[in-house]
Amino acid sequence: VQLQASGGGLVQPGGSLRLSCEASGLPFSTYAMAWFRQVPGKEREFVAAIDRSGINTYDADFVKGRFIISRDNPKNMVYLQMNSLKPEDTAVYYCAAASFPLRASEMYNYWGQGTLVTVSS
Repeated sequence: VQLQASGGGLVQPGGSLRLSCEASGLPFSTYAMAWFRQVPGKEREFVAAIDRSGINTYDADFVKGRFIISRDNPKNMVYLQMNSLKPEDTAVYYCAAASFPLRASEMYNYWGQGTLVTVSS
């Protein structure tokens, strides 16, 4: 199983980025997918999750409508559209796969390698 995250980079406050995660080696449409993020020295935190069908999504409170998670099952892809970015959004972002779209990182079976998002002027 491999989850390949991409799309991170440097963006100014108020800007946007779209993260992508390509999955291989697993029956993608049978897994819920999520994005987490981590800052050095802090615990990994839940950002957003999406169920197997892509119909139901779940966000962390700090997202407040700024981020949108989506998936394309035929392409084995999950995305995180991030808008109105703030310096406090700076982190390494990870995609993950699990049986259910839960908020607890320990429930996720598979993890990508992470992509760095830096929000700075």
